[in-house]
Amino acid sequence: MDIQTQLLYPIDQILLALMIFVIMFGMGGSLTVDDFKAVARRPRGVLIGFLSQFGVMPLIALGLAVVLNLPPAFAIALILIGCLPGGTTSNMFAYFARGSVALSISMTTASTLLALLMMPILLELYTTGFTRQITEAMVAAGADSSAEFVIPTLNIISSLVLVLVPVAGGMVLRRYSPGWAKTAEDTAGFVAIIVILYLLGTAFIRHSNLFLETPWQVYFSAISVGLLGFLFGYWVSRLFGVQPLFQRAISLETGIQNGPVSFAIILLSFPEPSIQNQMLWLAILYSTFIVMTSSFITLYLRKRGKFDWEVHRNTVVHNRLFGEEYVTDYPQGFLPPRIAHDPSQGTSPSQKR
Repeated sequence: MDIQTQLLYPIDQILLALMIFVIMFGMGGSLTVDDFKAVARRPRGVLIGFLSQFGVMPLIALGLAVVLNLPPAFAIALILIGCLPGGTTSNMFAYFARGSVALSISMTTASTLLALLMMPILLELYTTGFTRQITEAMVAAGADSSAEFVIPTLNIISSLVLVLVPVAGGMVLRRYSPGWAKTAEDTAGFVAIIVILYLLGTAFIRHSNLFLETPWQVYFSAISVGLLGFLFGYWVSRLFGVQPLFQRAISLETGIQNGPVSFAIILLSFPEPSIQNQMLWLAILYSTFIVMTSSFITLYLRKRGKFDWEVHRNTVVHNRLFGEEYVTDYPQGFLPPRIAHDPSQGTSPSQKR
């Protein structure tokens, strides 16, 4: 599928730039220096999140690209999405899913900083075969035999640094005006949804044929990369034995990638129109479907986690009243097996106050 027409007009690019700035500024507005300290205090959850974010997700994206035999530009875009850090949207969904928002924020903070190192390495590692296909197609189309398509590593790093600037600005605002920072944080997700809906709406009006011409494999990959991320994030964290509210946070943080950052990287790093359009189209589809799938997954996790969340909140209240060493003594068999031996959720038979 070769998108020859101009996918984004100047007004679209301005809106995208505004969206990226607002979202990253809002993300900064949700962070404090204490959040960075919390990363060090919760190394286990963050390490599991790191394994899910930069270990599982890129492999899921690569596997989908290979199995579905995606065209090279779409494959590179999918792998790019798989290598992205988490975003503030995952923090919001973790809250509604009764997950650990503190862990979600810590994971977002850590993955955003680590993306500066991990994304260039992973893209270079996993996209070699696809960049070779693009190079061969360029030569076959009459390009100079010495022409070679490469992943613009320095441009990607520059793009990541650029999108981190408003994060720093949001943190400064949080330091001096928490109220306005909260407003910026709440506005970020709303702006993202509005801009993505606008892009989809205008794409349908200008290029309605795109929806019909897009192969089912592209739709399937855009939807599946997030769904498989939720699934693997949940089971990886469960395999490591973390408590259920951490499992829900890691699951959502793994599946929900920072789509707006992918727009910035694609626009700033891949200037060739045909390749840029294909990559943007997949990024737009992913950003749209991830909101839908995240909503359904969140409703399911919220319902499943109702009991253990109430036990957790009860334990938090008891610890505030009676001290951190206090352990709540529940009747034998009251707690389900998945939390019965978790000290943070209550007590096991061997733990009596």
